[in-house]
Amino acid sequence: MLDRAVVDGLFPAELPEPAYWEEQYPARELPEGAKVTRFGPSPTGFVHIGGIYTAMIDRDVATDSQGVYLVRVEDTDQAREVEGALEQFDRAFAYFRISSDEDRRQGAYGPYVQSQREQIYLTYVRHLLRQGKAYLCFATKDELAEITARQQAAKVPTGYYGKYALWRNADPADVQAKLAEGTPYVVRFRAPDDADGQRTSFVDAIRGRLEHEANRNDAVILKSSDQSPRLPTYHFAHAVDDHLMRVNLVIRGDEWISSVPLHQQLFAALEFEPITYAHVAPLMKQIPGGKRKLSKRKDPEAGVDFYIGAGYPADAVLYYLRGLANGRLAEMPLAEALTTPIDLAQCGVAGPLVDLVKLEDISADYIATLSGQQILDAVRVWATEYDAELVLVLDNEKELALRALAVERDGVENPRKDLRKWSDFRSAYGFFFPELFAPVDGPTDGRLLPLGVAPEVTTAFAQDLVAGYEHLDDPQEWFDQIRSLAGKHGFAPNAKEYKKDPDAYAGSIREASQLVRVAITGATRSPDLHATAQALGAPEVLRRLRALTSVA
Repeated sequence: MLDRAVVDGLFPAELPEPAYWEEQYPARELPEGAKVTRFGPSPTGFVHIGGIYTAMIDRDVATDSQGVYLVRVEDTDQAREVEGALEQFDRAFAYFRISSDEDRRQGAYGPYVQSQREQIYLTYVRHLLRQGKAYLCFATKDELAEITARQQAAKVPTGYYGKYALWRNADPADVQAKLAEGTPYVVRFRAPDDADGQRTSFVDAIRGRLEHEANRNDAVILKSSDQSPRLPTYHFAHAVDDHLMRVNLVIRGDEWISSVPLHQQLFAALEFEPITYAHVAPLMKQIPGGKRKLSKRKDPEAGVDFYIGAGYPADAVLYYLRGLANGRLAEMPLAEALTTPIDLAQCGVAGPLVDLVKLEDISADYIATLSGQQILDAVRVWATEYDAELVLVLDNEKELALRALAVERDGVENPRKDLRKWSDFRSAYGFFFPELFAPVDGPTDGRLLPLGVAPEVTTAFAQDLVAGYEHLDDPQEWFDQIRSLAGKHGFAPNAKEYKKDPDAYAGSIREASQLVRVAITGATRSPDLHATAQALGAPEVLRRLRALTSVA
């Protein structure tokens, strides 16, 4: 073990002792049973929808227990930091309304950014070095690669342990010689001597008692001495931060289960009270022949910006995610499910499947419960970021937009569900707005061709309809004027008659009606035609019908 003076010489002279930090971060005054949870996003990438899933559970558990939920930016891997990641975190949490009690803007247990906590980590690294629970390691990349090759050849577990740990039991004189030469080093945790071949267990708040092979590796806890700032690895930083921030429940992905034995050893070496872990199953994607983890690299729907950009309502997504966490919540009405606490004991251990079809159904059902004004407000907020032209249209045609949204929605038992997300608004309702609508280009317009009506018949029918058009309130009377003209221009009164002798007719009443529908809406499928015409108003209906004719 290195002499204390040598150890202390590796660190700033003014570095506080552990007792100082314990005083700075006292035990929280919270009700018995209160949970302090944390979410630790890393700016090495953008937020995965699984991060929102976990943060949602963190927030819920803390709130339900009258505890605290904090967000800590874990940026110790600065070489891989992605520009704009922090802003994306903020955007994602704001969109899904997952607010934190403490974060990099507020809270008494900060800083909440790991790169700003260097002095704290150095204190505890020095503490372990003084006690011989950590040591300096000067092994080079080539030496580490050679160790791995030997282990693979010998068919033994790879890692830095036992006889393969070159500097674990080094002569202090050799260490001081390397220091005198200025050779870069890392600090490694000294795994317990009896760890090799042993097993350890812990109680997971979701999975119950788990058993795992004890950690034998001398993990790096402080990165190379030639880097600035001197930052620890995740394993060490999380142990120090969770202790000082008085976190008592860590909810995280199940990929971290294998790290628990190391984390247990670190807590014990640092003489910290152990904390409880809850490992959630990852969100999965169905693929041919099975399923796999939802991947940001392979699956667009893995990224949070996919949902924000498409305009999925936050409440619909949260309701869906809560149902994945606790199946009982999926059986409740949305408003109830959003306020009923998530129960960790009811979280499954198998990864739930993310089904976008199901999510869109939920989203459509949710939007169908909103008023026209609520939809318009939400669409406008979305469009402000993603469709500037639509914002101008909505601002100029607010009353028309509300009339459009009322079609087959207001006063009906089963409202239309043509909006599944805000980005659907343009395709579903854009035709109502003259600025967004492309009228047909005469009787030969390609949108009319599938109807099979001769252009001259279309022109004559449309000219008569325009000449005598009445903007009637009664749907049946309004449609009767189309039916009457259809008969005059050689359309069969129904499909059955038309099929008997197709050569005798220009088409059936269906084709005649579709000529009007395409002229007014631009498509053969649309909301109720009379209600649409009423929303548009007589002048606009006539303008669109005139486009069917060869007369401008």
